[in-house]
Amino acid sequence: MDDSGLGAAGVQLLTAQGERVEHPDFSLSLTNDECRGLLRDMTLVRRLDFEATALQRQGELGLWASCLGQEAAQVGSARAMAASDYAFPTYREHGVSWVRGVPPLDMLAMLRGVTNGGWDPNRYRCAPSTIVIGNQVLHAVGYAMGIQLDGSQDAAVGYFGDGATAQGDVNEAFVFAAVFNAPVVFLCQNNQWAISQPTDRQTRTPLFERAAGFGFPGIRVDGNDVLAVMAVTRSALERARAGDGPTLIEAYTYRMAAHTTSDDPTRYREAAELEAWRQRDPIERLKIYLTSEGIVDDVFREELEQEAEELGELIRAGVRSMPDPEPRAMFDHIYAERHPEIDEQRDELDAYLESFVEEGVR
Repeated sequence: MDDSGLGAAGVQLLTAQGERVEHPDFSLSLTNDECRGLLRDMTLVRRLDFEATALQRQGELGLWASCLGQEAAQVGSARAMAASDYAFPTYREHGVSWVRGVPPLDMLAMLRGVTNGGWDPNRYRCAPSTIVIGNQVLHAVGYAMGIQLDGSQDAAVGYFGDGATAQGDVNEAFVFAAVFNAPVVFLCQNNQWAISQPTDRQTRTPLFERAAGFGFPGIRVDGNDVLAVMAVTRSALERARAGDGPTLIEAYTYRMAAHTTSDDPTRYREAAELEAWRQRDPIERLKIYLTSEGIVDDVFREELEQEAEELGELIRAGVRSMPDPEPRAMFDHIYAERHPEIDEQRDELDAYLESFVEEGVR
């Protein structure tokens, strides 16, 4: 398929047909094991996404935001990060959370309604999923400013979608990052649709060009090319570590599924558009390349398929067996120290729960 028919995809190292190409400004050298690891990550993330969507349809999850079609943008950027860097995802970056080591069931717990957060962010250097649009971008910049004052060589990556670029939080984050030269990378996954609003209803210029107005560089990368995303993100992180400040990366990709499981995309986009992007599938693209180079074979593919089946079984059984939380646990991590208003609310809950006691048994 001709990539030019789908707009200026930006930096590319792997065409839609799985052909490896070079770029004058961005190079990438990976071992065969690293290449296989990228394919494994994207394949298992897609299986997680498939299982979660099915579980929501069965009433086992309250909601799910699919990352179908965006696996390369997420896995490629996350694999470019150092272990000590910090990721700040939205509610859709399941591939980022996966790469940072967050257990699959922890990603689903909040949407099962059994936790208010999901996981320990400091353990995985990955903040919990953020529902408020654009909020996590300010968090990323604040963290980056903090480690800058500490003299750390780490960096932060703040994720957001094309629709979030219209939010005040994102633009305020750009201002702070630029003025304080914060070591942060802004990773915008432009998946073409902010729920039902296409990108051309959100901006008159390419999103990456906005960075110039704030005083730092912006670059567009083919978001369905995991190699290119990884190379560009590595470069931006190196720039941040060197003290040269922020970079905006626009990963040009496409949301293959609904915005969330409460959305019906057939009401606002054409089937032909979806089919055109299906031919740019990031997993198939990498699979074709690795197969042609002899990096993966039938044995690897069979083992990966078996691993995906085992992951599916783990997710289905794990979600359905999640225990209900103890009601009072909702107060445990609101403040570091006791707070009179929280104590009052806890007492009210205790009284409410005690009202259900019958013959000394709750």
